[in-house]
Parts: sequence; C-alpha cells; structure tokens
Amino acid sequence: MDDARVRPLLDELAVEYDSRYGDLFGRGSAAEELNRYPAAEFQAPDGALLIIRENGESVAGGAFRRYDARTAEFKRIWTHSAHRRRGLARRVLAELERLAGARGYGRVYLTTGPRQPEAKHLYLNTGYTPHFDLAADPETIGPLAFTKDLAERD
Repeated sequence: MDDARVRPLLDELAVEYDSRYGDLFGRGSAAEELNRYPAAEFQAPDGALLIIRENGESVAGGAFRRYDARTAEFKRIWTHSAHRRRGLARRVLAELERLAGARGYGRVYLTTGPRQPEAKHLYLNTGYTPHFDLAADPETIGPLAFTKDLAERD
C-alpha cells in the first residue's frame, strides 16, 4: 500500500470517499480509513496488492490481507474515474480471487460502503453473498458485508 504506483489510486479514492461520506463520517475520515491497516498486512505470504497500469499510469487495483485462517479480506478495490466502465474492476476482482486461492484461502470477505451502489452491484453480479437485507435502505445498514467461497468459482 505504500508503493508509489498505488498512490494515485488511493489519493483519488480518498477524495471519492470524502465526497460520498463526508456528511456521514466527517471530512478527512477517508484518509484515516485508508491508513487503518499497516502496509505489511497486504504483503506476501498473507496478502497481495494488484495494480493494473496502462501507458505508465495506475488505472485500477485492489489488495487483500488475512482475515482469518481460511479467509482473505479484499480491500481498496478501485478504478480511477477516468478509466471506469471498461470492466477493470471485474478483472481486478477475478485476479485477486485467483491470487487468494493460490495462497490457500478458501473464502473471501469484503465490505463496501452504503453509498457505493456500483460496488454493491459488482459484488452481487460476480457471485458474492450479501450479509445484509438487500431490501433495506443501505444508509441504515452501515458497511455492506459480502463473502464468497472460492471453491465454488467457475
């Protein structure tokens, strides 16, 4: 997470979080969230960081860390705003799943925010099981939790 190639993605993610959640969690809370976990937690053998680069620019990425003995927690899955609607998030997700499986994880856990409907739909459309009431107002739920059993992948 402290790799210079990741910085442009995380910087834009912080702005996005603040614009979507500033009134909910307070301005500047995005930086606190993005720095919550030590970078070492995303390094091998328990973690991984993936970046898609195009013409020398970081355009999408994501990471995982150990959640428990058999579960990887996916974090920071993000596509730069100038590169959305190209399927990059799906590519990142699929590769993170592959890497997590290769590292011995059998399951994935992740959360997304209640004001990120595009992320919620990405996870629902890629086989993730929601652990919240889909009919409820997301604002009343807080973080939207999902899991996926990697053994059931196609």
